[in-house]
Amino acid sequence: MGKVFIKGFFKKIGFLFAGGLLLIFICDMIIESGAKGKTYSSLNTIPKNRVGLVLGTAKKLMGGQPNPYYSNRIKATVELYNSNKIDFVLVSGDNETVYYNEPTTIKKDLIDQGIPQERIYLDYAGFRTLDSMVRANVVFGLESVTVISQKFHNERAIYIAGQKGLDAIGYNALDVPGKGGLKVQIREYFARVKVFIDLLLKTEPKFYGNTIEIK
Repeated sequence: MGKVFIKGFFKKIGFLFAGGLLLIFICDMIIESGAKGKTYSSLNTIPKNRVGLVLGTAKKLMGGQPNPYYSNRIKATVELYNSNKIDFVLVSGDNETVYYNEPTTIKKDLIDQGIPQERIYLDYAGFRTLDSMVRANVVFGLESVTVISQKFHNERAIYIAGQKGLDAIGYNALDVPGKGGLKVQIREYFARVKVFIDLLLKTEPKFYGNTIEIK
């Protein structure tokens, strides 16, 4: 009887594991399909939008080394602005504590790269990609936007935007190869499953606040 129980137990575990993998695969395919044709890696082909939305990330890794995801997003934003593909920059990121402020850090580096201060707007409550996309529409009044992040992140942001009434395209910052990039890609699969959980539960941004006009 013990062997039968163990066999049944491992069979159930196997079904759960297979079901989990199938769920991840389906969520990944839906998001990738939903963003198809909406991400660009070339300045020559990307349409112009009035506003580019930079999705925040930490400037430094946990070990203190520079974060290539961050520096590549800065570079991509400057490329878009200098090529007249965007007129304004909206920086959306985490500002949950006085010791960690993604929007202000990004703004400083964009100014250092030549983008005028008056062309940069900050969203301090972009705690998650969902918050950033919804707030771009509801708080900042945008009907269309160019999202600036790595391609995998742009695809997820574009899908969320489409579900929330915001027309979005993405400009792909350079990705990060190797071991570090692999860890992020694995986390992305689970983040894509979370997108559908949030949509099912009708999850709202942590904060809204007064409307801000970008002009």
